[in-house]
Amino acid sequence: MKKNVAIIGLGLIGGSLSLALKRSIQELHIIGFDRSYATADEAYRRGIIDSIAPSAKSACEKADIIIFATPVNTTVVLLEEASTWKLKDGVILTDTGSTKKPIMEAAKVLTDKGLTFIGGHPMAGSHKSGISAAKEHLFENAYYILTPTIDATSEQIDELSNLLKSTKGKIVVLNADEHDHMTAIVSHFPHLIASSLVGRLADQEKQQPFIKNLAAGGFRDLTRIASADPTMWRDITMQNRDELLMQLDGWLQEMESIRNLISENDPDLIFRFFEDAKTFRDRLPSTSEGAIQGALYMTLDLHIDVPDHPGVISEITKILADEQISITNIRIVETRTDVYGILVISFQNADDRKAARAVLSRTTDYSMHIL
Repeated sequence: MKKNVAIIGLGLIGGSLSLALKRSIQELHIIGFDRSYATADEAYRRGIIDSIAPSAKSACEKADIIIFATPVNTTVVLLEEASTWKLKDGVILTDTGSTKKPIMEAAKVLTDKGLTFIGGHPMAGSHKSGISAAKEHLFENAYYILTPTIDATSEQIDELSNLLKSTKGKIVVLNADEHDHMTAIVSHFPHLIASSLVGRLADQEKQQPFIKNLAAGGFRDLTRIASADPTMWRDITMQNRDELLMQLDGWLQEMESIRNLISENDPDLIFRFFEDAKTFRDRLPSTSEGAIQGALYMTLDLHIDVPDHPGVISEITKILADEQISITNIRIVETRTDVYGILVISFQNADDRKAARAVLSRTTDYSMHIL
């Protein structure tokens, strides 16, 4: 007997989840709903979903598992509405939001009625959005966080975890407070800093217009995440306000310490500051990098030191094409100060990047780095 899964919201995350589930589990019927009928129709025509529901209510009332792949504010509203729907006995509800405390608070209206809610956050994303950008491998090797309510049983958590294993993500169970604290540190707060650095550059450009031409290499990599959707980041900042204020207080103290360090001008202390940062940074895992879409996602970049001469890019891409290794992006780093490699290639998954590094190591003498 097929299990019915309702996915509410058919953007990048909802569409990619549906593809990942359909890829690995045959006994599933995926009912999709999106407020844009054109989006839902495209998802159906592409085989991303099995049927289109006329409303979120209709989709959910037929489902054994319900996934709200909508923005956090929308999910909060839908959870309130869902408490009045006639849902199946034993149904499990989950979401994909990047902040969990608002979601878990909204879910109390469901748990008070005896329904099971397990918060979810697939920590993956893309610089592209919408159903057209959906990919079945989007979550591979990324962390998929679950934040169950205290009423959720281990059997229910296992049931949802087993379903989500088809994404090939790394399932981790945390409470909502832990999740929001950690994502504030490694995702939400860095976005504020990146945006503020871009703001500093914009201010300086008024007096020195040429400065933006120098903002390549390290500056562009450091501030890449500032190009994400401002509406989404407005919402994330408001939803995780308390955690971000705490991080900003710590950051201001850190900046004061650095200011004192520079003022004292002690070469040994300055060296130790950079050495400690380098040592810790070099120990970070290389499979989870960057932040976008309100979540961590894997950039899966390979930096290659190549000479700047005609034909070098075609040489690299031919080697990869001959090995049937797909790439998602390729770019030249114009200013090489403080970065490794002039050629940066992005891959769809960790296996492709590993295979690319292996074949390029065999066939070229170029130095390669994973930052």
